[in-house]
Amino acid sequence: MKLTDEYIVGLVDGEGSFTAFVRSPSVSTERVRRTRIEPRFYIKLVEKDKEVLVALKDYFNCGSVYYQKDARGNHQNCYRYEVFNRKELEEIIIPFFQKHPLRFPSKVKDFGIFCELMQRIKQNEHLTASGIRALHRLKQQMH
Repeated sequence: MKLTDEYIVGLVDGEGSFTAFVRSPSVSTERVRRTRIEPRFYIKLVEKDKEVLVALKDYFNCGSVYYQKDARGNHQNCYRYEVFNRKELEEIIIPFFQKHPLRFPSKVKDFGIFCELMQRIKQNEHLTASGIRALHRLKQQMH
């Protein structure tokens, strides 16, 4: 399956997500998760559309495709294409969407916040208490 830039933009506008887990500064640091912040780009599609996600992984030459079981009765099982490696996000995913802008206002907003989060991570703001609080507030503005 050959994907075009326009197809990818449309797919991400409809089904993609730029997000980040940011540890709440008000929660104890004795949690199971060691990380303070986990930026992620992903697309989740129903099982029968897995080939689109594999083609996307091949197109970007990064990320992973994996099965995501959904236990809810009225939902189908899915596959998810996800990129969480910061270098790949910074060098591959972000430049692609800067060159080929998203169109949905909500996705444009989330992508802008995502880029700002990544920039602040690069400046090591997530390593200080005040920085993680600022990143947590910023993340709360995402959809």
